[in-house]
Amino acid sequence: MPEGNAAGHRRLHLHHELASNYLPEKRDLIVYTPPAYEREPERRYPVLYLHDGQNLFDGETSFIKGRTWQVREHADAAIAAGEVEPLVIVGIYNTGNRRLAEYTHERSVQMGGGEAEDYGLMVTRELMPWVAAHYRVRQDREGTGIGGSSLGGLVTLYLGLRHPEKFGKLAALSPSVWWNHKSILGYLNERAPEIWERPRLWLDVGDREGTRTLRDTEHLARRLVANCWRQGETMHVERVAGGTHDEASWATRVRPMLKFLFPAQMD
Repeated sequence: MPEGNAAGHRRLHLHHELASNYLPEKRDLIVYTPPAYEREPERRYPVLYLHDGQNLFDGETSFIKGRTWQVREHADAAIAAGEVEPLVIVGIYNTGNRRLAEYTHERSVQMGGGEAEDYGLMVTRELMPWVAAHYRVRQDREGTGIGGSSLGGLVTLYLGLRHPEKFGKLAALSPSVWWNHKSILGYLNERAPEIWERPRLWLDVGDREGTRTLRDTEHLARRLVANCWRQGETMHVERVAGGTHDEASWATRVRPMLKFLFPAQMD
């Protein structure tokens, strides 16, 4: 894939048009490398894959122009403060009108969708090996995370349950639990007994995202506890004061999410 720098920053690497045997459309990737990446050529880093890659770093490509998650700024600050282990972050661009299909695990009679299994195969069998071949990332479960917001939070939960051998860390920001009559809750109950070790999970919701979203997220949190996730240990659930369902609000959650999922290692 052709490569370039994104958002005018030398540690943001944009790769164009990754093709897939599982999905019909090519997609771009944006890769963040931590400050010491070039100075420590023997080191391998944990890696976090994030959906909706165009909204994470570059205001020119974001859904609302100029508003991003500010992932580079928050990751750099958290690493510099010694809060977060240096890591590589890979933003997987969505494909516009196919986003809903790729980010939903079941087909809805009203809305369609249901291609998340194929999206997951693209991520685990094609994208992750490509990243490992081009960047110094760890490939073990404990060093690999995946995350997203809204439908990206939903597909994160699905992929974490579908591929627990791949992902040891999950970030579900404002997940769309409502999809297809909250069927992700049933999938959680079905899959959890088969997962030998619970992935570390960040779950949040803003208190200004609406009553249904708050209620659904609380329902999900209870189901997770019932399936042996432990608040403060394997799970962190946060109700964000003033939090809304948009990039500006999700940006405020990046640093604490990274701190929980990838805490700095003590010497």
